[in-house]
Amino acid sequence: MPKKKPFALRIDEEMLKSIEKWAADEFRSTNGQIEFILNQALKNSGRLKKKNDDINEV
Repeated sequence: MPKKKPFALRIDEEMLKSIEKWAADEFRSTNGQIEFILNQALKNSGRLKKKNDDINEV
């Protein structure tokens, strides 16, 4: 499992409320939901390194 680094986030109150509601709807923590959203954005933009890129295929 990758090491997680603590990070303080300043976020608009209404945006946070929306994320909290979304997280509850999907049975995630607020932090988990924010990580999910960021992960999806990184994948969609092609900026997230795929896990299989680290493996040398023979």
